[in-house]
Amino acid sequence: MPHITIEYMIMIPVLIVQIFIFPLTASVIMNVWTDSRTTLELQETASHLSSSIQQLYYTINHATIASGSLIIKLDTPTSIEGHSYTITLRNATNSNTQARIMNLTLDLKGTSCKTSTLITLGENAAWQNNSKFFSSNTTAITATKTPGSIWLTFEGGALT
Repeated sequence: MPHITIEYMIMIPVLIVQIFIFPLTASVIMNVWTDSRTTLELQETASHLSSSIQQLYYTINHATIASGSLIIKLDTPTSIEGHSYTITLRNATNSNTQARIMNLTLDLKGTSCKTSTLITLGENAAWQNNSKFFSSNTTAITATKTPGSIWLTFEGGALT
């Protein structure tokens, strides 16, 4: 009979600890997986935006187009995992005078997820530095070509 008591004395605390450790471990693993998936989706969105901006710029920069505007409608998600994101356009440092580099940053509100990408454009590209746009309002990117520059702006959204 003493063997049974010793087994219960060892096994009951082990079982009680498992009751608390298993849900905690499962929760931590799911949070890591969710954060990774959200970050990946945010990076895909940034890649899509940068590709769209670059294609729009190089299309309107063609020598046969003297002036005018082109608009690309965006099919990027308005929210990722239920959170909206902020798009920030900044100038990136550039030692080459033949190109301008745009730093496009996406910041997911309410989380620590943030990603950025660099977009290489020509020397006549222009945008408002440190401008922020909200994902729920942004619907298109417009490129307006004038004789000296090509202005890139987001349309349909509130600029802050």
